[in-house]
This record gives sequence, C-alpha cells and structure tokens, in this order.
Amino acid sequence: MKVVLLCPELYASRGGIARMLQLYLRALAEDAGTTALEVCTLNDPQDSSRHEPGGTGRAPVNWLAAGRSRLRFLLHTLRASRGARRLICGHVHLLPVARIARGFNPHLAVYLVAHGIEVDGPTRPLVRWALNGTTGIWCVSEDTRARLLARLPGLRASRIRVLPNALDPAVFPDPGAPAPKRTPVADPVILSVSRLDPREPYKGIELLLHAVALARTDEPALRLRIVGEGADRDRLRGVAQTLGLDDAVDFTGSLDDKALRSEYERCRIFALPSTREGFGLVFLEAMAHGKPCVGVRAGAVPELVDSDSGLLAPPDDAPALATALLTALRRPWDAARIRARAGHFSFSAFRQRLAQAY
Repeated sequence: MKVVLLCPELYASRGGIARMLQLYLRALAEDAGTTALEVCTLNDPQDSSRHEPGGTGRAPVNWLAAGRSRLRFLLHTLRASRGARRLICGHVHLLPVARIARGFNPHLAVYLVAHGIEVDGPTRPLVRWALNGTTGIWCVSEDTRARLLARLPGLRASRIRVLPNALDPAVFPDPGAPAPKRTPVADPVILSVSRLDPREPYKGIELLLHAVALARTDEPALRLRIVGEGADRDRLRGVAQTLGLDDAVDFTGSLDDKALRSEYERCRIFALPSTREGFGLVFLEAMAHGKPCVGVRAGAVPELVDSDSGLLAPPDDAPALATALLTALRRPWDAARIRARAGHFSFSAFRQRLAQAY
C-alpha cells in the first residue's frame, strides 16, 4: 500500500512537531503494510538530501521538499497521491492541500494529526471544509481532542481518536531497558526545558522563577537550569535578577541532543508549569531518565504525570508550585517506576497504536 505523509517540515526546525513527524515517518516506513512512502514537506529546502528513516524500514521513501513554495508543495502532493490509499497530514494548516488531493483520488483516506495549540485559534472556512473531509483525526491527547470538539462541535466525535506522541528511541533511552547504574544526584538542581517565546507566556517560566525564589527560603542551595532559546530570554533573565536569583539560575540556551541528555541526567527533578501543553513531550524525556516531574493541573500534563512519576500544582499559583518543588526534591522516588510510566509512550507502543488507528 502506498502512503503519503505531509509535513510543515522535518529538519528546517527542531520543534516538537517536526521531531514527532520524524517518528511518523519512521513508523510508516517500518509498517509491513507500507509498500511505498511519499513524504512532502513545505519548508525544508529543495536541495535536502533523500531521507532514510532510522530503524528497520522496509518501504522505499521518496522525499519531496518544496522549499517554502506553496504551489510546489501542492503539486508535489497531487503527484505523490496518485495511486495512494492513505494520506497522513501532519498539521491542520496543510489539510486543505490534502482535501484537494482527495478530490483527485476518491480512494484516498485522509488522516489529520492534531498536536494541540494549533487547533485553538480561529478556524478559517477553508480549514473547516478540509476538516469535514477527513477520514479520521488523531489527537495527541484527550485534552486536545476535547478542545477540538469544543471549538468545532459539528465534527463527528467517532472520527476523532487519541494517538499519543512517543519518545524518540534514537535520542532518549528505551524506558523498558534496564536502567544504567548512576551515582545519585546530590545537588538540588531543577531542570526546565522550553521555548522562551514572548508569545507563549503559558509555558510558565516566569512563574517558575517566582516559585524557585520562594523555595530557596527553605532550600538555599536550590538551583534552576533553563534549557531553551527565544526572544523572551533577556526579559526572563531580568526577572531572575530582580528576584535575587543571579547565582541560582542558569540559562543554557539551545542544546544538542547529547548535551540535553546530560542535563536530564544531572538534575534532581524536572519542572515546567505550562498551562496549555497539547502533549508535553519534555515530561516524558525527563521520566525516561527516571526523573520525577513537577507540572500543573492543566492541558495534557495530567495525562502524562501520575502519582508515581511526579506532582501537579494548581495553575498560576507560585506558592503552591514552590511547595510542590520542595516536596518533589525531598521525596524518595522510585526511578524504575518513573521509567515504567514513560514506557507507556515508547516508540514501539506508538508504532502499534498507529497501525491500529488506520
């Protein structure tokens, strides 16, 4: 069976959506029912080399990169969809192109991957038309599914199912493998990983700074390391200085995969008080290293972090978040149980769920 995968990009950015669609590419190529896989990306440069997915891919992969040309992307998609039976659309903004392709190929089943925040904004008539033409919609969490149905009550709920994201096995350890023996982390280091974008205050980094300032009255040695880059970095650094956290907070900037793994290994706990996570992959990354997580009861985070793997505070409550941070730092956690929780979202489990979904 020939399958088409539409993506905004695979390698033009290091965002979470791009990384997750790389796993879709790998899983589809490894599926025994896939005889050929056509991949069309909008933003990757035209001179991108042909991509071979990792793992034990069976199906040949033909990658067509449009170099940010919408017309070229449309033409690539129409050509790739000839004779195809399934099309997986990796972003709602690309869905009208998928719907047009289905008009030329009535046998084409179209599935949309809904990641979360992109379904929150106003829905253009063209996108509504395209949504109504899908065979199915795969939401990364129950929270995303509920928000999509609330915004577009005309959609049939039976067509919308939850297909959770997964950990990248090429980057993060397999949660099901025996845990390597490590020296216990003595220093009270909190790690947070997030974009530092002024358009995304819901990530809660400023709230986390206030909570750390409060927690340091009970734990003076407490340190916070923030991994991520963005236009809001200097302002947040100023907030840290105002709170007297100059010597307690490190802004590392963006890190490669190896350096990020080191950050997960050296921290005691992970924290991100985001209120609008469509999924929250960074929580799983921390749990794959056996590290407990602190978040808030909002978005999809409660679907990931259970009582064995972390603590949840009320949203937008710095004192409650400070209490949760201190409690998590002092509680004896079972790293094996935390890793087992992450194992529910392994790549092998994702591949099985994807095969069942269509």
